[in-house]
Amino acid sequence: MLNDTIQVDIDLRGYAGWNSRRAVQVLDKVFPKDAPIQPSLVIVYFGGNDSSAPLSSGLGPHVPLQEYIENLRKIVDHLKSLSENTRILLLSTPPLNDAAITPNSDGKPTKTNEACQIYSEACLDVCRKMNIKAIDLWSAIQKRDNWQDVCFIDGIHLSSEGSKIVLKEILNVLKGAEWEPSLYWKSMPSEFDEDSPYDPVTTDGKSTINLSSWVFPDNDKWD
Repeated sequence: MLNDTIQVDIDLRGYAGWNSRRAVQVLDKVFPKDAPIQPSLVIVYFGGNDSSAPLSSGLGPHVPLQEYIENLRKIVDHLKSLSENTRILLLSTPPLNDAAITPNSDGKPTKTNEACQIYSEACLDVCRKMNIKAIDLWSAIQKRDNWQDVCFIDGIHLSSEGSKIVLKEILNVLKGAEWEPSLYWKSMPSEFDEDSPYDPVTTDGKSTINLSSWVFPDNDKWD
């Protein structure tokens, strides 16, 4: 990630329609154990597709609950083996707006909020047993007033409002985690934080402005 203040490099590996079964199949390719540099933090986010209703054809992203649990364990075990300094955070299955869900080819809802809760609780249970930090998105999002209407663009995928909730929850975990070194943005050094004559110039034209602390437009909001 490149911005005015470089603190971290972020790699996004989000594939549309993927589930935990496919993730397990590519673990070694995405996170090779012999990589010269291992990630400081991996955020794992599976469950929304896994919890989809199964089809009589056997097609689709549905993964049975017990297999989903085993897949999460395999993912966590692999990530733990990368480095003693690799931190892991799992996001549980978020809720959805049942009223916006369309039926599948079997005439049943493609997803239900009840199934999301079951998979969310399973994820949280895995994390408790494996001593891994987790965020209960199913509960966090539903604390927002009118969450069904404001947190999704289509009843399933998060809107900007829903994404803000996810961001806030992640930052809360990073701030409270007793990790060394800290991965909370206010505690992380900038790669090149020294003053430079190339920084923006003040209105009086006599000095420059160091933007090292300008990570978010409203820093206090994400404290």
